[in-house]
Amino acid sequence: MKPDRRLIFLLNVGYRRLQRSIEQMHAQHNLTAAQSGVLFFLDRHDGALIGDVSEALDLVPSAMTGLADRMERAGLVKRKRDGADGRSQRLYITPAGRDIGKQAAAQAKAINGKLMEGFSEQEIDVVSRWLSSLQEKFPRSDDG
Repeated sequence: MKPDRRLIFLLNVGYRRLQRSIEQMHAQHNLTAAQSGVLFFLDRHDGALIGDVSEALDLVPSAMTGLADRMERAGLVKRKRDGADGRSQRLYITPAGRDIGKQAAAQAKAINGKLMEGFSEQEIDVVSRWLSSLQEKFPRSDDG
């Protein structure tokens, strides 16, 4: 039997099902996917400039500002002015944010493992390369 090559359809269905699983995972911690992405990034780059976090997560700056506001109110991050440039702000993960981020990371790792079940390392490399190529083929527009 020939494999289904309706890539747009397959991506959409797969994305919706994966997104539901991710949303269920995040609901346990009252997180959105974007918030967990911030926590994952800050766990490795604590004190990063908001613009760097925005860039790493492929978010427009205006979306990142609101996201940082909500996360600060929730006690997950602290925002401080950059010492070198008073106009810039840095984000720091709080102890509560680090704890929740570690729990969410463990669950994300489990989901990622499930995604790779039944595929060889070489097949995963091809899929990863193909998915990464989408960012080049369909660059982010300035309107987010």
